[in-house]
Amino acid sequence: MPLNDERPASTSSGEEQGSDVESSSERCDSVTSTSDLDCSRESFTSDCSSKHCTPSSSPPKTLKLDEVMESTRDLSNLSIAHEIIVNRNFHLEPDSLPQDSLWKIVRDNVHKAFWDILESELNDDPPEYGQAIRLLEEIREVLLSFLNPGANRMRTQITEVLNMDLIRQQADNDAVDIQGLASYIITTMGKLCAPVRDEDIQKLRESPDNIVTLFREIFRVLDLMKADIVNFTIDNLRPVLHRQGVEYERATFQSILDKTPSALEHTTSWIKSALEELSDGQGKGKRLVPGPFQVLNVAFLRILTWDYDKSPLPETWMTDETRLREIQRQLQQCEAVNEVLLIIYSTIGGSIQGLPSLSDRLKRMISVLLDGMHSKDFNLEEALQSVSAQICCELNKSLTERSYPALTPALQATLTGQICSITQKDNPIRTLVEDRVQQFFTALICDPKPKIKLEQVPAGLTAIKPELALTGAKFISLVNYNKSVYGPFYADIIRKLMFSSSPPAANPPQDTAQDSVTSN
Repeated sequence: MPLNDERPASTSSGEEQGSDVESSSERCDSVTSTSDLDCSRESFTSDCSSKHCTPSSSPPKTLKLDEVMESTRDLSNLSIAHEIIVNRNFHLEPDSLPQDSLWKIVRDNVHKAFWDILESELNDDPPEYGQAIRLLEEIREVLLSFLNPGANRMRTQITEVLNMDLIRQQADNDAVDIQGLASYIITTMGKLCAPVRDEDIQKLRESPDNIVTLFREIFRVLDLMKADIVNFTIDNLRPVLHRQGVEYERATFQSILDKTPSALEHTTSWIKSALEELSDGQGKGKRLVPGPFQVLNVAFLRILTWDYDKSPLPETWMTDETRLREIQRQLQQCEAVNEVLLIIYSTIGGSIQGLPSLSDRLKRMISVLLDGMHSKDFNLEEALQSVSAQICCELNKSLTERSYPALTPALQATLTGQICSITQKDNPIRTLVEDRVQQFFTALICDPKPKIKLEQVPAGLTAIKPELALTGAKFISLVNYNKSVYGPFYADIIRKLMFSSSPPAANPPQDTAQDSVTSN
């Protein structure tokens, strides 16, 4: 928090995150090797007494209200810290409610009533100062909250000028200098505000003589200053959290788990389903135990296509739900664009091959028309009809410009029908694209150097290579950070699922699976 006259240089945006995909992946890469699979049973049955790397959970118990509230606070702190770490642009915005929201209407009416009462009291003869004194008292507390603990001189000055006992005595004798107090408040705000608020302070100094309007604007600027102080604090915390974020988030989640033993219920189900998928895929008669890294890789891949309507995210991913949903939306739109482009080029053939400018125009056109395809009121079939019509027009224009015959009505109908058929889940083009996108993300998750794999897209996905690389970088960064924080919890869950009915190894090794999962 800034000292008196010491202003934050900028409060509107965060610092750079300071790590790219490769550095993030080096911290917590995931790769499956033969040696991993051979030793997985031994390492997962070893007994680890270290509290640092082994998550602990309590037996079921009845939770008290204060424990529930404390867990809620822990979760809130965890969410805020995680957002500061992974979102370099995270900052606090003053309340901004939708124009037609009920809450905004109620709030505006309450505020209007308050300011109307203040104006009515000050216009009385003699004036009433009840509302004004409450305002001044609140302003004093806000100004004091901006001060550093060592700003004793400024603190003393504010408490002396805004001495509420003295002001009440003046009010009793109709001797309150409201305009003078407002002028002092604005001057003090100018000393404490960030440079970005200098213009707002100047406007306050030039405000009309209407004291009610002036106080209303003072409160508006104070709200902005509160947000500035919080954002300044966030910017100062970000480097510290980058260095200690993994340990802090892990310890905070452990605290939640200690108070709420069921806090890993959905996470356990998620990992269990991945383990069952691997076990079922090995065929009958085989009793091979999947490696822990195989299980995690399959589980992480499932996050990419998570059905949010059927089940909630694992608890360890809740702080990233907004980012994961956005990645999923972007990826599905990219897939749809690629599917349409594949259909166009396979249907029309050589007459439109080798024309990068045409391909770019078609891609932009399809992307624009399919924008928002995940909203509930979006009609995908109608949108694809529009896409087909626009594509036929663009293709006919390109063909005629190069002295090729235009598309026949029959060919246009065929093209339209094939494009509209991608709404069907078993459509072969859709299945092909989705499978190859899965291959791309599988390679990213399993490779220790995913930055190289970002440039290596499977055949048939070249048209969306830039979008895939960007989306892939975002996703693998989230996966690697998630693995760094929650690796010990995942290791403990996998060990229990795989070997809970088996005796521990006779001579357990010193290194544990928990260490492997977080470091590999």
